Amino acid sequence: GMAGGELVITPVENTGFSPEDATIVGNTCLYGATGGQVFVRGKAGERFAVRNSLAEAVVEGTGDHCCEYMTGGCVVVLGKVGRNVAAGMTGGLAYILDEDDTLIPKVSFNPLSFTFSK
Repeated sequence: GMAGGELVITPVENTGFSPEDATIVGNTCLYGATGGQVFVRGKAGERFAVRNSLAEAVVEGTGDHCCEYMTGGCVVVLGKVGRNVAAGMTGGLAYILDEDDTLIPKVSFNPLSFTFSK
């Protein structure tokens, strides 16, 4: 339920793992957020930015249900997402990097209200 401010989440140096391959923030981050910015050096768990209405976020991957019921804000995912992306999404922007062409089957959307580009 973030309402403002800025969060920058990064793992400590020399962790022994690649942050872009590890989930470093848990489930339901930005659930119902009405503002603020979040920058995550790594992946988020399930239900990232669900019911987000105004927050902005950059993350390196997410679990299932990313941007579900989102009504506003902007989410940038620089990696893979789980299933059921954008289910019930009625507003806002979601930019998802799809380097291996696996995104489309994971998206639950009304094709008339979405634009895809490479």
